Parts: sequence; C-alpha cells; structure tokens
Amino acid sequence: MIRFPKDFVFGWSQSGFQTEMGLKGSEDPNSDWFVWVHDKENISSGLVSGDLPENGPAYWHNYKVFHDNAERMGLKIYRAGIEWSRIFPKSTFEVNVDTEINGNKITYVDIKERNLEELDKIANKEAVEHYREIFKDIKNRGIKLILNLYHWPLPLWLHDPIAIRKGEKTEKSGWLNKRTVIEFAKFSAYVAWKFSDLVDIYSTMNEPNVYHNNGYVGVKSGFPPAYLNSEYSEIVRYNLIQAHARAYDLIKRYNGIIGMIYGNTAFVPFSEKDKEAAEKAEYNARWIFFDAITSGKIGNEVREDLRNKLDWIGVNYYSRVVVRSTGDGYKYMPGYGGLCEKDSISLDGRPCSDVGWEFYPEGLRDVIEHYWNRYKLPIYVTENGIADEGDYLRPYYLVTHIYQVYRAIQAGLDVRGYLHWSLADNYEWALGFSKKFGLLQVDYDTKKLYWRPSAFIYKEIAENNGITDRIEHLNRVPPINQLRR
Repeated sequence: MIRFPKDFVFGWSQSGFQTEMGLKGSEDPNSDWFVWVHDKENISSGLVSGDLPENGPAYWHNYKVFHDNAERMGLKIYRAGIEWSRIFPKSTFEVNVDTEINGNKITYVDIKERNLEELDKIANKEAVEHYREIFKDIKNRGIKLILNLYHWPLPLWLHDPIAIRKGEKTEKSGWLNKRTVIEFAKFSAYVAWKFSDLVDIYSTMNEPNVYHNNGYVGVKSGFPPAYLNSEYSEIVRYNLIQAHARAYDLIKRYNGIIGMIYGNTAFVPFSEKDKEAAEKAEYNARWIFFDAITSGKIGNEVREDLRNKLDWIGVNYYSRVVVRSTGDGYKYMPGYGGLCEKDSISLDGRPCSDVGWEFYPEGLRDVIEHYWNRYKLPIYVTENGIADEGDYLRPYYLVTHIYQVYRAIQAGLDVRGYLHWSLADNYEWALGFSKKFGLLQVDYDTKKLYWRPSAFIYKEIAENNGITDRIEHLNRVPPINQLRR
C-alpha cells in the first residue's frame, strides 16, 4: 500500500457561483458573472453557453446533502467559497477607512472596529447567517475548512462587464480601478470578523492569473469583460497583488493562516533547446505574481508593503503546456497539454478530457517541486480533476495524480492535503453545465446526486489514507485503444 502521513488530509474544493444556485430563493443576480452569462449578445455570439446558473446544483439549499456525501466518502477538508455579491449586494463605498495611496500604489488600508460595525449595517444579514450555518455544519462533521474569499465574480456596483466589453467609459471597471483594492480589503476584514471562529485556513483568491489573463488576453474563453488589451491585464494583475497584500494584513489581526490559490500548468520544453523558453514562460505566468507577495519585487522595484504576505500555497493543476522557443519569445504547442481537441489523443499518445486537456500526472509533482524549491512554504493541492462525463479516465486520473503527490512528500516536500475538483458537477463558467468534473453526478432537474465509480475510488483512498493494493493498478495512463484519435 502507498500510505500518506497521518496528518495528511483528503477533501474537495468548490466555488459559490458554480454550485450555490439551483432552487428558488438561491439566486444571486448581483454579480458581474450573473449578468454576463445572461447577456443576449454574449449568448447569441457563442461567447457563453446560454446555460444559466440559477438552474445549478442547489448547494445553497441542499448543502447538508453535499456534506453527507463528502462525509460518507471519508473527506476531511473542504475549500469553500464565499460570494462577495451575496454579502454586500449594495456598495460599501460610504464606509470611509484610513488608507495610504501614492499614485497607483495602495500601501496601507486600516479597518477599525467602527468601520466593521458600519459594514455590518450594510451587509446582507440573511446571507451572512446562512453561510455561518453552512460552515457550522462542516465543522460539526469534523471537516477542516479553507475559506476562499474571491473566485472571480465581483459585485455589480464594482464591475459592469458589458459596458467594458462595448468599450464604454465607466467607473465600474472592476480590478482595473484601484478602488476595488480598498473595497476588497473591507470585504476581507468583514469576513474574518464574522467567520474567524469557524475558519481554519484562509485563501484570499482563487486563480487570479486565470481571471486577468482570460478577461483581457484570452478573450475567446468567455470570461468577462472579454476586452482584448494586454496592458489592462497587467494593471489587473498589479491590483490583484495589492489586494491580496492588503487583505493579508487585515485577516492577520484574527490570527488567520493565509494563502494564495493559483492556476498552474507544468511548463515542459518541446526539446532541450527550448528549456530557457519554458523557464521564461513559467516566470511570466507564475513567479511574477508570487515573487511580489513574498519578496516584494514587482516590476523594477521592491515594495516593503508587499513582502512576506504568504503563509501557504494552493496548487491548482489539471495538465501541462509544451513550450517552444520563437527567437526572443515562446509559444505553446497545439496537440499537447491544454491545447488538444476534446476527447482526443494528444500528439504524445495520451488521452485527453472532455475539454481537451491532456492526461499528464507527472506535471503535478513538477509544479509542487518548483514552488517548494523557490519559496519553502507549505503546500495544499487545492484543485485537481478532469472533465469526464463517462467516468472512464477519472479513476486513473485520481490514482496517478495522488501518487505524484506521494512522490513529492517522499522527496521531503511539505504537502499537507489534496482537494479534488470537485465533489459534484457544477456550472463551468462560460461552458455552462456541459463539462462534468464531479465525483458525483448531478441530476439538474431533481437536484439528486449520484455516485460515479470514481467516487468509490476516492472513498477508498480517503478512508485508508493512501492508495490501497486493490486500486494500485489504476496508477498508469489509461488504455487508449477504444478512444477516438
């Protein structure tokens, strides 16, 4: 048997917007993403699917059913999301707080007790209390709670994505506007004030890199505001870095353990001569952000107010990219990693998922190792999973990727948990309900949850704290004879 350390935990991750809605009374129409996926032009152009989140899995009402299934599976850690637009459907601008601002730099935000009391008057009390009920239910089951504060939706009073997509001038420009940094600091302080008795670990953000890249560079992804401007992407990244640091300062007052969850691929050189290009791609995609919140290095300067703002690292990993040099630059090679056709075989002879992501488990260890070597901070694998409606690849995916985590631990790396994406099928952003990432299948008409075969595999792993002999045969790339090329 391949056994993990006694204090290692297996669990799952999910987000609010993707799972909460589904039954009458659960709707949250106050976020940019809600407006975005309902927009008729977005739907008719194919930028979004036309599926609507209010027809989703109904976690808001049925959270105990989700938790029952997780408990039966033997899961011991849960990364939950909390929706900013549910807590503050109305603006918090009127709550004046102390700040230090120099140009585009926001170096200090102070939220005093009286500010928190003012915020409490504005907050949606029903939403606050309902989140507390959800988190209490988790804690009563002996499950550790990671609370993630931001997973892409913004309140409408901060972001009008349709106006920006159309090129209209608006103050509601989301992370392009530095005032969003201050409002996020208020939100973070308020959440810590209200929920610190229930939260074990905090993450300020999930995959900020995906947000700023897809919104302003990879605009065909269907992410708001789908406005092609690489300079805007860099401004958004800059403000997300500042927002993390200011939130970190405030949550620390409540003895919070605070991390950053990041979207990762393994950067694999196409050939030996492409190694430098792969390293450059990794630096641009990953280290620019993390160097800023660890060493304070951002652009051509070092900011002391950004230094040492990280206690742990959340690794989200699904596949790789293969990098090839193009003179001074680089490109990602089609036919590998995340650039494959859906349900196909990659150019490397590996199966690919329902969204066209290549089966590449060894990349997870590579990513973990690179983080550890650079920062020496504790690591949780906070997302890892596969879109696989037929559940053919997922049993292999689980065992092979968890084995790579085991290899990292055996090499002396401090990896403390593995959280699968996800417990149940959910709303996959612009792709709607078409891609199935769940261990549990959701019947969207009845909201019933059904165990896929892979759920029993994960239960076997979680309950035995490792890969048992009877499932060790799944530790390989799945046979591809029956799969379409």
